[in-house]
Amino acid sequence: MRKIYVFDTTLRDGEQSPGVNLNTQEKVEIALQLEKLGVDRIEAGFPAASPGDLAAVNAVARAVKNASVMGLARSVEKDIDAVYEALKGAEDPAIHIFLATSPIHRKHKLRMEKEQVLETAQRAIRYAKKHFAKVEFSAEDAGRTELDFLCQVTELAVREGVTVVNIPDTVGYMNPQEFGNIFKTLKETVPGIERIQLSAHCHDDLGMATANSLAAILNGADQVEGTINGIGERAGNTALEEVALALATRADFFGAQTTLNLKEIAKTSRLVSRLTGMVVPGNKAIVGANAFAHESGIHQDGVLKEKTTYEIISPDTIGLKDSKLVLGKHSGRHAFREKLVDLGFENLTEEQLNAAFGKFKDLADRKKEVSNEDIIALLEEKLVEIPEVFALEQLIVSFDSHATPTAKVRLKTPQGVVETTSEGNGSVDAIYQAIGSLAQVEAILDDYMIKSVSDGTDALGEVHVVLMKGDVSAQGRGISTDILEASARAYVDALNRLSDKRNAPRSRKDRDNVTLV
Repeated sequence: MRKIYVFDTTLRDGEQSPGVNLNTQEKVEIALQLEKLGVDRIEAGFPAASPGDLAAVNAVARAVKNASVMGLARSVEKDIDAVYEALKGAEDPAIHIFLATSPIHRKHKLRMEKEQVLETAQRAIRYAKKHFAKVEFSAEDAGRTELDFLCQVTELAVREGVTVVNIPDTVGYMNPQEFGNIFKTLKETVPGIERIQLSAHCHDDLGMATANSLAAILNGADQVEGTINGIGERAGNTALEEVALALATRADFFGAQTTLNLKEIAKTSRLVSRLTGMVVPGNKAIVGANAFAHESGIHQDGVLKEKTTYEIISPDTIGLKDSKLVLGKHSGRHAFREKLVDLGFENLTEEQLNAAFGKFKDLADRKKEVSNEDIIALLEEKLVEIPEVFALEQLIVSFDSHATPTAKVRLKTPQGVVETTSEGNGSVDAIYQAIGSLAQVEAILDDYMIKSVSDGTDALGEVHVVLMKGDVSAQGRGISTDILEASARAYVDALNRLSDKRNAPRSRKDRDNVTLV
C-alpha cells in the first residue's frame, strides 16, 4: 500500500481564517495534538510576518519531536533567514518556499516575465539549500499556470535539489479531472521527477478541495496538504480528516493510505475548533455532530439491524465512543476518572483532576445527567492558561419585556473588585456594557456565537466572542447552563486574551498584506 504523506498547515493557512489569531501556547498545544495524530509535517507559521510569529514557530519547533516542523517563506533571502532562525532547535526542520507562476500573478502581482520567475525560483532554492536539507517549493496558483511552463518550473526545482514540489490550487479553481491531469503530466514528462515527492495543496472555493486532492493522489501525488476541519482563508482548505478517511475506507480503490492515528481525529477536531473559535457545522463530513446521527425511520431500522447498512465508518474509527457509563450528582471520583480516561484525558495531573471534578459536581447539581460533550467542554474550557487580569465575581440580570434590561456585574480587576449596573438593548448588551465599563477597555465586539454543547433544555450553552482593539483581535469562550452567564464568561475570557496579546510581540499586519499559497 502506497504511503501518502500528510502536511498539516492548520497553524499557518488555517490561522489565516478571518478572526483567527492563535497565541504561542495555543499553537504549541495544537502542534502536540497533531503529533499525536501522526501527521508527517507541520507547517507552524510564517516567521517573516512578525517577531511574534517567529517566536511561535520556534516554540513549536522545540516542542515537536516526531514530525518535521516547517516554516513558510517567500522566495526572498530575508524570509528564508527568518525561517532558519525560527527553526533552531527543531528535531527535523524544513522550509517551504513559494513563488507565483500563473499568468495573472506574473502580470499583476510579480510583474515578472517567465524567465524572471525561473531565475528568482532558482536563486531562492539555492539559498534555502544552504540552510536546509529539506526544501519544499510551491508554484503558487499552479492550477492556473500554463502546463508547459509548470513543467519547466518543476524541472528546475528538481534539478536544484528540492525534496518536495507542491502544486497548489490556490484559488480553488480546478476540477478533479483537470487537477489530476497536472500530476499525470508532471510524472510523465519532467526528468528526474522520481527523485522528489509531488504534493497537492487545494482550496475549497468551489467545494472541490477534497475531490481534487484525491484526484491528485490517483495520479501520483505523494503528499496531501490541508487543515483540520478544512479551515483556512476564504472557503478553507482540504479537510485532512476527509482525505484520510476516504483513503482508509476505500483502500480498495485508491491503493494508498496515510499513517495517521485515526482515533485521534475527533479529539484533534474539537481542539482546533475550540482554540480557533471556528464551529464545525453539524453536517460536516467525518467530524460534524450529525456525521453518525440517524433520524429517518428507515435508516434507524437498518442501523439497529446492521450498522453497515447506513454507516460506512464506525464512530470508534475516529475516536468517538458510545459509553454507557452515565454520570450524575451521585457519581464519585473513581467513576469520573474512568470516564475521563474513556474520553482520552488520561494524562491529567492530580490538581487538574481535582479542579475538573469540582466543575463536574457544580454542573451535576444543575443537570440530572452529564453527557460526554458536557465533560469535554468543562475540561477544555481552560486547558490553555492565560494571565487572569479580569475575573467574573457576580452577575445579576433583570429582564422585563416592557422595560429596558439591566445587568449588575461584579468584576475582579487589577485595581480590586468593582461593580456597576448598566442598561442595554438586550440582556447580553447590558452585561457587556457593564463589563466594558468596569474593565475600562474600549474594545469592539466583532463576533458573537452561541451553540448548544449537548441536548435538552438543561444543556450547557457555549458562547464564542471576538473582541477587536485596534488591529489586535482576541477570542473568548464561556460555558454554562445559563446562556447569559456563558456570555459574560466569554467576554471576560476575551478581555484577558486581548490583554495578553497586546503585551506580546505579535502583529498580523505584514502577514495580512501577503497572498500565500
